[in-house]
Amino acid sequence: MDDRGGSFVAVRRISQSLDRGSYHTNSAEVVAGSTAWIGKGLSCVCAQRRDSDARPSFDLTPTQEECLQRLQSRIDVPYDSSNPEHQEALRALWNASFPHEELHDLISEQWKEMGWQGKDPSTDFRGGGFISLENLLFFAKNFPKSFQDLLRKQEGDRAMWEYPFAVAGVNITFMLIQMLDLEADVLSRMSYMIALYWHLKRFLLRNVVVEQCDMMTLPIPFPENDSAFDLLYCITFKLLDHLWLEMHASYMDFNAVMKATRRQLEKEMMLEDIIRLEDLPSYSLLSK
Repeated sequence: MDDRGGSFVAVRRISQSLDRGSYHTNSAEVVAGSTAWIGKGLSCVCAQRRDSDARPSFDLTPTQEECLQRLQSRIDVPYDSSNPEHQEALRALWNASFPHEELHDLISEQWKEMGWQGKDPSTDFRGGGFISLENLLFFAKNFPKSFQDLLRKQEGDRAMWEYPFAVAGVNITFMLIQMLDLEADVLSRMSYMIALYWHLKRFLLRNVVVEQCDMMTLPIPFPENDSAFDLLYCITFKLLDHLWLEMHASYMDFNAVMKATRRQLEKEMMLEDIIRLEDLPSYSLLSK
């Protein structure tokens, strides 16, 4: 486990209302906010490249370059509990989650209602950084019905011991960053385009061999959209819960469900006629 590791908190489902209880486990299979929880058997398959492989280069517009750089910059920002902007974003998340319940303090037992491990959510952001808070807030604001359904575990036949909503959200952010190879020391244009823009991914994963491709330029749509990662996050979170119910999972199955979520996401990326994130079949699971 690296320095962003943590312990897992399972949420016991007592009724259709929000779960108030928690249970700690030391299982190595379930560790929140860390590579240990997500990473077992989850090596990145976005682009398996040997050093001898030819690497295509791509011409991006200045706007696309800036979009790419902004995403990388967002990922590099840790959550800072002393930063007023971060504090305000955390308050905004609470207000979007519980609009009729006043938050007493940024450090409060109330946070456990959302599925944080303790009374200080900042300790759980180590695995995803500030972007994981931004992802949750984007989800709450843009797909409030789906957000509330997942937060309150309102859909389907739930397990007695459920995954903690907020901590799962941070782990989804971390998983996507790893899957898309966005934390690499040298962020390649290729890996980012593979991750978010599906034509190139199909091109690579179908093992098409292209000779003399050092300066290859492909006619691939590259949306100039700063919210693409946030939208992919929402799709992934809803897909995870959908598979959770389909697999009749309980908290010890979280790793298996995360793996299944990633496999399904990659399978959908391989479908024909997928141009935008909104074209992914799992996008239809989201409700506003």
